[in-house]
Amino acid sequence: MEDKKNRSQYDKEKLPSTWKAFLSQQNFLPVVVKSLERVHDSTWSMSPNRHGHFEMLYVKKGSAVFVIEGDNVHLSPNDIIIIKPCKRHKFIVNTDEKCDFLVLSFLFEDARSRNISDVSMADFIEFVNDDKAGAYTHLSLPRKNDIISVLERILRERESGLMWEDLMTNLLLMELFVLISRTLKNEWELSVKNRSAKVKELMEIAKEYIDANYNREIVLSDIAKYVFLSESYFAHMFKQEFNITPKSYILQVRVEKSKELLACTDMKISDIALSVGFSSQQRYNDIFRKYTDCTPFVYRRMQKEKRLNLEN
Repeated sequence: MEDKKNRSQYDKEKLPSTWKAFLSQQNFLPVVVKSLERVHDSTWSMSPNRHGHFEMLYVKKGSAVFVIEGDNVHLSPNDIIIIKPCKRHKFIVNTDEKCDFLVLSFLFEDARSRNISDVSMADFIEFVNDDKAGAYTHLSLPRKNDIISVLERILRERESGLMWEDLMTNLLLMELFVLISRTLKNEWELSVKNRSAKVKELMEIAKEYIDANYNREIVLSDIAKYVFLSESYFAHMFKQEFNITPKSYILQVRVEKSKELLACTDMKISDIALSVGFSSQQRYNDIFRKYTDCTPFVYRRMQKEKRLNLEN
């Protein structure tokens, strides 16, 4: 026991400098509360409970039912379920055969203050911690899958007692969350592909987002994330729906808004450029000429002449 304690202290003192630098730049990082492997049959039972951490359960063999906030979730081999904190749940083995499963409980801790966060890393909570997703997330995976492989490696690492065990566990946890986020996003996109009406709705939502935020420094990734799609798939579907790329549409909206200001106000052209989202007047002049075949100055003069002719 004393040797293990000394080794743990040695590990903390001898952490690689790159890992220390990484920790110093992060806010909340994953921390394993517990990890275990269990085999139970239908004679086993548990009382409903809730706790303040995430719980991930992977079924290796057999089948079971997870009762979560009144929902019955049927689990088969290679199913994973992630239960959010403070959700009432109960695990039931519903067949005579034994159920072999892995459990990983985790939360997120400030790397410097050690304060506990009730949310996770951005890429992870994009789906799992979204209220619309409910109390849990359920994934059915193929037998050979990177998520399952990493999950099993975490358990093995936790039991190994090897040097830098905590470091390796944290790295594996972050890899696990990236893989889960990708899987969730892929499942979302597959479901969208099978629902053309949903695609149209999402593209309209994205268009409204651009219309409301054109004057900010928005990029493709911002809009794609807003509608829970990958950048490439979103860009393809937006072009297909509106016959214009998202980037071109942003620029088009900015130019149209600036035309209103040129025609109806006495604002300086440089101020108009900044107010509609362009980084500089030169950039604004180039884009404006591309979309209108004239400069902002010439456009303002033509609009002024039109008003004078109408008044006379």
